[in-house]
Amino acid sequence: MELQKNHFKHAIKNNTVQLGLWTQLGSYIAAEILSGCGYDFIGLDAEHGPSEYIEIYAQLQACAAGGPTQPIVRIPNHDISLIKRYLDAGVNTLMVPQVDTVEQAKALVSAVRYPPHGVRGYCGAPRASGFGRIKNYATTCEEEICLIVMPETTLALENIEAMAAIDGVDAFFIGPGDLAASLGYIGQPMHPDVINVIEDTGRRIKAAGKAVGILCTDEAQTRRYIELGFQMIAIGSDQGLLTKGAEQLLATFR
Repeated sequence: MELQKNHFKHAIKNNTVQLGLWTQLGSYIAAEILSGCGYDFIGLDAEHGPSEYIEIYAQLQACAAGGPTQPIVRIPNHDISLIKRYLDAGVNTLMVPQVDTVEQAKALVSAVRYPPHGVRGYCGAPRASGFGRIKNYATTCEEEICLIVMPETTLALENIEAMAAIDGVDAFFIGPGDLAASLGYIGQPMHPDVINVIEDTGRRIKAAGKAVGILCTDEAQTRRYIELGFQMIAIGSDQGLLTKGAEQLLATFR
C-alpha cells in the first residue's frame, strides 16, 4: 500500500486555484455528500463547529467514500497532543487558528514532524498509515502533510514575512472575522478598511513565496481575491446553504 499524494498541497504550490466549501454541521453524512460535489477541498471545522475528534474521524472516512475532494481540518487550538491525534487519524492538511508569532509557527511545524525534525509522537499503525500497511509512512509523510496557519490579528500581520520564511509553513488562510475584530471592526469583515488590509496581506504573503487563502461568500470580492493570486478560497458553507436554501424555498410559496 502506497502513501497517497496530497493533491491539494501540490496544487497550491503550483499556484492552482482551489475552491472549497466549509462544513460546520459536524455531520459525516453531509461530509460524504459534499465530497462528491466537485469542490477541491472541504473544510471540516473543529474550531467553531460542534465536531470533536471522533466526529472528525467519521467525517474523514465519509470524505474518503464520497469522492476525491481534499478534507482540510481546522483544529481548535495549538495543542501538540491534539495535533498528533488528528494526524494519526489521517488528516494530511491541517489548519491552525490564531497563529501570531514566529515561535508559534515553528512549534506547529515541529508538531507535525517526526523526530529528529519535530516532536510528533510515533504510532506504529494509525489510520494515516493504512493501519500499518504503508510501511514507509513515517519516513515519507512529511512531504504530503500540508500545514496552513491562520493570521487573524494585527500582531500576526506584523510577523507575516518572518512566519512565511519558515520551512514547513505551507500556506496562510486569512481569518476575516477575527482580523476584522482585531482591526476594530467586529462583525464587519467586508468593511472597506478590512478588505484593504486583507488584500495587502495577501500580496505580502504571495511576495514571500507562500500560498494564501480566505473564506469569502461575496462573489465580486471572491473574484477579486482570485485576481490577486489567492489560491484557496472557501466560497460558502453547508450551514449557510441549508439556511438560505430553506428560507428561499419557503419564500417561493409563502
